Amino acid sequence: MDLNALRGFFKTSPYMVDLGVEPVAVAPGQVSTVLTITTRLHQHTGQVHAGVMATMAAHTMGSAAQTLAPAGHWAITAELKTSQLRPARGERLVCEAVVIKAGKTLSFTEAAVYAESAGQRVLVMKASATMALVKQD
Repeated sequence: MDLNALRGFFKTSPYMVDLGVEPVAVAPGQVSTVLTITTRLHQHTGQVHAGVMATMAAHTMGSAAQTLAPAGHWAITAELKTSQLRPARGERLVCEAVVIKAGKTLSFTEAAVYAESAGQRVLVMKASATMALVKQD
């Protein structure tokens, strides 16, 4: 899958489009995405809502798994774990996901989410997910 194909794949997910998550890099088993931070993504404390970061991480990890999925299969989140390490504030979020182990029916993935501001990057969330590889209808 090349970057143009991945961008098309993201456009088929209305929730990703609504949030504004955009893919910026892809390689076999690896995907990076970005999201501009706006106040609509904040919770009452003025930081990015953890659910936004978890969603970004889950979809980015699923996309990384999709790059290695057998033809005719979708990578679907079966299990997701996130750890918010510190508040996310800044100009944008960057998520880097990688497939740790690709399988025929399950793939294990990990992601790091960073908050960027003025060229400085701070790790704000770590995530891992098991992706089920299911036949497309």
